Amino acid sequence: MCTPCCVSQLACCCGSAACSCCCNCCPKIKQSTGTRIMYALYFLLVTIVCVIMMSPTVEDQIRIHFPFYSELCQKMNAGENCKTLVGYSAVYKMCFGMACFFLFFCLFTVRVNNSTECRAAIHNGFWLLKFIVLVACCAGAFFIPEEEIFLEVWRYIGVIGASIFLLIQLHMLVEFAHRWNTNWYSGVKYNRMWYAALAFVTLVLFSIAVGAVVFMGVFYTHPEACLLNKIFLGINGGLCLIVSLLAISPFIQKLQPNSDLLQPGVISVYVMYLTFSAFSSKPIEMVDVNGENKTVCVFPFNSMLESDKKIVTTLGAIILFGCILYCCLTSTTRRNSAALRVCRNTEPETERARCCFCFGDDTDEYDEEKTGSGQNVVYDENEATIYSYSYFHFVFFLGSLYVMMTITNWFNYDGHKIEKLLEESWSVFWVKMISCWVCLLLYILTLIAPMICPKRFEA
Repeated sequence: MCTPCCVSQLACCCGSAACSCCCNCCPKIKQSTGTRIMYALYFLLVTIVCVIMMSPTVEDQIRIHFPFYSELCQKMNAGENCKTLVGYSAVYKMCFGMACFFLFFCLFTVRVNNSTECRAAIHNGFWLLKFIVLVACCAGAFFIPEEEIFLEVWRYIGVIGASIFLLIQLHMLVEFAHRWNTNWYSGVKYNRMWYAALAFVTLVLFSIAVGAVVFMGVFYTHPEACLLNKIFLGINGGLCLIVSLLAISPFIQKLQPNSDLLQPGVISVYVMYLTFSAFSSKPIEMVDVNGENKTVCVFPFNSMLESDKKIVTTLGAIILFGCILYCCLTSTTRRNSAALRVCRNTEPETERARCCFCFGDDTDEYDEEKTGSGQNVVYDENEATIYSYSYFHFVFFLGSLYVMMTITNWFNYDGHKIEKLLEESWSVFWVKMISCWVCLLLYILTLIAPMICPKRFEA
């Protein structure tokens, strides 16, 4: 069993064979899915390296426990204690290398229609060689001359790319809400339990949203301070109420009979999360209480303890990078716009209600299946590609820029530490707030879209 497994892994790393696990007890995997997972692992690996580069704690631990650390840094011409390999400039260079890697493959895979083409074979295989190319791109970025000019120009390119990625991410959230409702609503005609599930989830979502408004109203506002918190909490809460009423209004019901409260429930929860994240990221405010400066409008369980701060930061980072990976992996499939019906001349899609619909099958017919000592691989792209290869790499290219800007705290990059991610930054505050309004605007546009573009919504 070991020899065939090694052969298959060698074919995966140095040939066009699809990647699979050595354990034959693993469920079968589609070639298109395995390829996307591998690129996501590359993306995640570089992201972890960037996080380490922005962490003085990790740097100190390496310097203490790694023998001959200073001597190695001198031999590598990396400066004293490898200063050129840490900080925001190092993250910019690493993400520049990763962005170049994905941009190259974006151009390389333009108009690839099936997996039998030569370019498709490179896209789906040769993982060791592509890993070497990725490492070379990231390492080569550290030898770019005129560093100050490069960092300044690359910063503004990063802002533009990260903003576009944010729009795609918010579009994916709106699409997710619509698709969830469409999928579960399709099961109502066969089983009334799906209707009960819709009602229960909708109730839970709005309970969370209302609870978040009350929570932030109690702990993130103060009679003598935090004016912005009061204003934006009222605005965002009011907008969530408006879109919820709009979704079930007779006018919208006539345009979209399947419009329900589930979609605005999802949108409201996400908007409240962004609002909470923005309030947590804002620089702290202090008021004078009986001659003593007191911090107000902070997380109530914080108590100014570093351990409590890390809980909030870690939770926010997990949600953030989870959204990034979900956007990168699902934004390019042919079904990603099905619920929004943005394509012309498409036949109505037959939905099958299921609990886990996020990564549903793009097709139910498979041309070929490989069996052996390891995991079975289904070759599902012999006739046509399941997703756009070029657009897939373009989304990862934008994701690289978004990660770069997020890790380096957008425009507050100088002296930033990863331990302070999403903390005390006006840049992050305004990015989150603007994201709230863009998300709500996108959802409103999807509600009134049948009136604006009726031909696109003809059944």
